[in-house]
Amino acid sequence: MFTPHGNHLIAGAWVPGGTHFPSAPATGPSHDFSIGRVSDVNAAVEAAEDAFASYGSTSRAERAAFLHAIADEIEARAEAITAIGTQETGLPEARLQGERGRTTGQLRTFAEHILQGDYLDRRHDAALPDRAPLPRPELRMMQRPLGPVAVFGASNFPLAFSTAGGDTAAALAAGCPVVVKGHSAHPGTGEIVAEAVLAAITKCGIHPGVFSLIQGGNRAVGAALVQHPLIKAVGFTGSLAGGRALFDLCAARPEPIPFFGELGSVNPMFILAAALTSRGAEIATGWAASLTMGAGQFCTNPGIAVLRAGAEAERFIDTATAALSAVAPQTMLTEGIASAYQDGQRRVAATAGVRELLTTSCDTRTAAPYLYVTEARTWLDNEILAEEVFGPLGLVITAESDAEMLEIARALQGQLTCTLHLDEGDTAQGQTLLPVLERKAGRVLANGFPTGVEVSDTMVHGGPYPASTNFGATSVGTLSIRRFLRPVCYQNIPEALLPEDLREG
Repeated sequence: MFTPHGNHLIAGAWVPGGTHFPSAPATGPSHDFSIGRVSDVNAAVEAAEDAFASYGSTSRAERAAFLHAIADEIEARAEAITAIGTQETGLPEARLQGERGRTTGQLRTFAEHILQGDYLDRRHDAALPDRAPLPRPELRMMQRPLGPVAVFGASNFPLAFSTAGGDTAAALAAGCPVVVKGHSAHPGTGEIVAEAVLAAITKCGIHPGVFSLIQGGNRAVGAALVQHPLIKAVGFTGSLAGGRALFDLCAARPEPIPFFGELGSVNPMFILAAALTSRGAEIATGWAASLTMGAGQFCTNPGIAVLRAGAEAERFIDTATAALSAVAPQTMLTEGIASAYQDGQRRVAATAGVRELLTTSCDTRTAAPYLYVTEARTWLDNEILAEEVFGPLGLVITAESDAEMLEIARALQGQLTCTLHLDEGDTAQGQTLLPVLERKAGRVLANGFPTGVEVSDTMVHGGPYPASTNFGATSVGTLSIRRFLRPVCYQNIPEALLPEDLREG
């Protein structure tokens, strides 16, 4: 049985804090954890800068071995991670086991990806000494790591988007040391994963400053971390309000740095006429399952369904209502998230022109589904209905025409995903909607549901603001490594001085 000691991990040492906060697990005992201090941030970041001198120049093979070692050490603690993760978050064991597999899988995927070397985007313009009117020097270019990176753990993914999750794995793959600010929703899970990273550091002989974990409990720690002059980039997954505040701090620094924030999205689905007629009930049932998966606590949760008004729409609504009615209340990650869900539900319900289809009751830590319907014009006239409600709340928007559906698409804010449900008879309308939707989202899908994000070379998990703060990046997949790199051009540099990956041999 794993019992947390509650300390920070800073440059290979477990460091106690002066004050503590108690964890608030869904089940099981509470534990005390050190509250982060600005002095802890300074120590961790300075150690990361010291580590960068060696880690930033490691070979791809060395970094790949390190990533594999982290995955091995996480798997060695599999049962203990699942046990404390389920206690802290209330997520079922199967979900934690699957998320652990995704976490180790992306570490291994990134390891294999950097071994291939394509991500370096190496280029070479040979010298042209006889070119007229001016000779051309020899030019070589490749991607180089930025330096120390700050990563903020996410509330809804205690493994895949937290301590050794996607942002950490991408930064380490790129050659950047990482300082993690742990999330107070699952500090024990963060601690045991940090133990796994430390074991890998020791096994591989890596500078211990390459990774530090500072526990939460103090918002000033996050501000100090993103404002530290040695931090060169930030990875964040969380709320729009919290992410925007940190983004503004990054932009206001004497040296502004990139803030890669994945914030919020309602992930609309457009259900076109032929598909609605032929398989509306199937789509409605699938939507209900996707909407309530994990108590709706996924950033890709499809909160809005847009369809043409009429008898088929009514059948869709009836089927979705019945399917959602059968879903029992589920434990949410924290009482704060459950409270925010109820606030969002009340906001939607209080909007004129919105009709309740399914209403339920929730306690301080559980969530049950809600379903509402409104007309297109009401949605278009009320920006509040376009805001994310983090939880299993669905909103059906009925449009009077294809033109009105297009108007809704054009009015969307930036999204992580947009979905088209269409059959062959819907091709013409799909051709009209797709050019609009691809400007709104990082991922556009057909005849599926966006919950479930593949870790692959092609995945884009990002989108125009407010889905993310950098529409040219992704926080999932191998392309995410590029966030923590920058291109450097080497002009007439002797081969002996070049990085190993740029040498002719």
